[in-house]
Amino acid sequence: MSRSADVILGNEPGSFPHGVLAERHPAIIRQVRESFPYGPTQHRALDALLESCTKGVIEPLPGGAWGEWGIDACAGRSWFDVPWLWSESYFYRRLLDAVGYFGDGPWRGIDPFRPSKLAELDSRETDEELAALDGLAALPVEEQWTALLHGSLWGNRADLGFRLSDQAAEGRDAVPDLVADDSDRLRTLLDGAGTLCLIADNAGRELIPDLLLVAHLLEHGRIERAVLHVKPHPYYVSDATTADVVDALRRLVRAPGEAAAYGRRLWDAMTDGRLDVRAHPFSCAPLPYADMPADLRAEIGAASLTVLKGDLNYRRLVGDRWWAPTTPFADVTAYFPGPVAALRTLKSDVVTGLDGRTETALTEAEGQRWRTSGTHALIQVRP
Repeated sequence: MSRSADVILGNEPGSFPHGVLAERHPAIIRQVRESFPYGPTQHRALDALLESCTKGVIEPLPGGAWGEWGIDACAGRSWFDVPWLWSESYFYRRLLDAVGYFGDGPWRGIDPFRPSKLAELDSRETDEELAALDGLAALPVEEQWTALLHGSLWGNRADLGFRLSDQAAEGRDAVPDLVADDSDRLRTLLDGAGTLCLIADNAGRELIPDLLLVAHLLEHGRIERAVLHVKPHPYYVSDATTADVVDALRRLVRAPGEAAAYGRRLWDAMTDGRLDVRAHPFSCAPLPYADMPADLRAEIGAASLTVLKGDLNYRRLVGDRWWAPTTPFADVTAYFPGPVAALRTLKSDVVTGLDGRTETALTEAEGQRWRTSGTHALIQVRP
């Protein structure tokens, strides 16, 4: 694909971003409508949002919100003609307004995505993944690290993470699942000193593997302390909030076997300060991390390593642009105020840091679908 590093928009019919705006967002509105017994006020607001996001224009937010995040420049324009990252974020803010999340009524603070998050935590798949921890405990520490790293990488394909990678098979595969692998470099940065900042992505079956990885690093002295950055309010359907962290810890603690031991260690780490949770407002900003405010930049800059989880955080880390896939990861993250790593399953078009042979093999085998299918992942590090 020969494109410049222009900002990704959603105005090209048939493109992945256009499909998200035109099809996924209306489906999310229907899902939220059915998840709670909302009253006529919420239903009217959801109807208005559906009309706006498919045929209307960007409108100002209540109380002058997002003034510092570009609302004035985008107001009056089509949802499809502003940066896709911005438009998506604006949709979720409007959705929360529609159901009264920020209002003064009885629906204030009620997460519209909570039913699906809890259902995932209580699923049979989660039971199976937690049961796999019993077998993991018998492996050498380095093999546990590899398995837990891959569990965190693949998120809700976490069951694959507990299967140790066959490195020889990976090398033989013309189109590997892992399209970039800096895991050895990542391992060297976890030298037992300082603080790890982990910028979380999704709740449920993705957050649990993230927490398991943190527990492993703390237990074996690979880090002194961890700070888990989550969202201050619901965002992008399944993004993790502080309430989701608590739900995940409770799920672990009440599980049988090794899962409960992990949960108890994490619970104790939170109570004694070795594991902390942050919910900075910028975590829900419709902007790249290059625009992070000074206080967040200072906090991240003081960490020994920052790991960003998931596709959305990757888009914000490198910039949601049409980079050539061979653009060096180190170049597009040079602004970041400290060592940084990305653990990401590919679910959108943006990607950097691939070698030319890998890109060619992927494109020849799959066209451009490899960018968005969720069947490939990457581990990238800029020390």
